[in-house]
Amino acid sequence: MLERIREVPGDVLDRAAYHEDFAKHSVGLSGVLWKLERAQTFREPGDSSWEAFIAGDWQRALAILDGEREAIRADAERNAQSGLEIRRLRIVESPISPYLQWEVHSLRMLAEEGFDLRTLDVSQVSDLECDEQLPEVVVIGDRVLYEVRYDAQWKPIGARRIDDVGVIGQTCEEISWLYGTGEPLLQYFDREIAPLPPPAL
Repeated sequence: MLERIREVPGDVLDRAAYHEDFAKHSVGLSGVLWKLERAQTFREPGDSSWEAFIAGDWQRALAILDGEREAIRADAERNAQSGLEIRRLRIVESPISPYLQWEVHSLRMLAEEGFDLRTLDVSQVSDLECDEQLPEVVVIGDRVLYEVRYDAQWKPIGARRIDDVGVIGQTCEEISWLYGTGEPLLQYFDREIAPLPPPAL
């Protein structure tokens, strides 16, 4: 199903509408929220750490991330109290892109504070990518699926909302299976990311 998400009918939402819709469907949520992230580079204007990274100030980018730790810990505690599990699967490629190096530092902090994150080498999804790479997907329980959309420069522009319960169920099963074959993010970080020098842009 993952490789066919783009063919499934859905409602196109701009960025503001996507955030509003996401917030509405997340109210009172328990269970599992899935996120599958595939592309190896994104643009994240407005994120101060990303902007420092793009400006070439690697130490400041990392310091900004670390300054967010207490808020992330509080989010993890709230999720645990409400019975919500956020499980995020990050597809990774080699050579490691500068963006991925920065992002995995961010994800490392999430994992250290209690979020469930795993990585999966792109070779393990090659059978699903015969025509094009997998989409970026967020699934809120059994309520709604979003195919997150980006422009040509990989800047977020919104999402397509898919409400088909059969599609949502199949997608959750597939992501869950891939997640089960993945590597804990902290292990990936220690082996592949920690030894790297600051990224060259």
